[in-house]
Amino acid sequence: MTTTELDGRRILAVVTNYGVEQDELTVPVNHLRERGARVDVAAVSDDEIRTLVGDRDPGESVRPDLTLADVDPAAYDLLLIPGGTLNADSLRLEEATTRIVSSFAASGRPVAAICHGPWALVEGGYVRGKTLTSYPSLRTDLTNAGGTWVDQSVVRDDASGWPLITSRNPGDLEDFVRQIDKALTEA
Repeated sequence: MTTTELDGRRILAVVTNYGVEQDELTVPVNHLRERGARVDVAAVSDDEIRTLVGDRDPGESVRPDLTLADVDPAAYDLLLIPGGTLNADSLRLEEATTRIVSSFAASGRPVAAICHGPWALVEGGYVRGKTLTSYPSLRTDLTNAGGTWVDQSVVRDDASGWPLITSRNPGDLEDFVRQIDKALTEA
């Protein structure tokens, strides 16, 4: 069996069952799996995940590996939070999401959020003191939550003892996954 750079790494992707931006979920998940990582996708329920393209057109359906309530965050090396307006707006209201984000931040493990995904960080106060990027419409929310928003394809901020990797949209996925790879190989 061939080993790859990310063998032994475990990644957790958290989403709702409807509205996640297809490429923001599938591109990082497929990339990481191809590099040898084990990636589990956790959703609100064990029903299929119906993705969207551009927040409106139906995308691929994805089966979750487990539910948010069943997640043991300590079992993972990196947390992936894809966007999609509907997904991110609902995901941030899930108590389990805040519990999961809190576990990663408290233990110094990386969190990677793209597009509207950083909304999940606002709920638990994890934006304060961080420099990050997102879809432009989140700028005010992130700034009001104590973050410094910048317009860059990818931003990594290691302040407060844990790495936060953020990107703006699906057009930034190449830079986003490159920074995720770097964070996982450094650990």
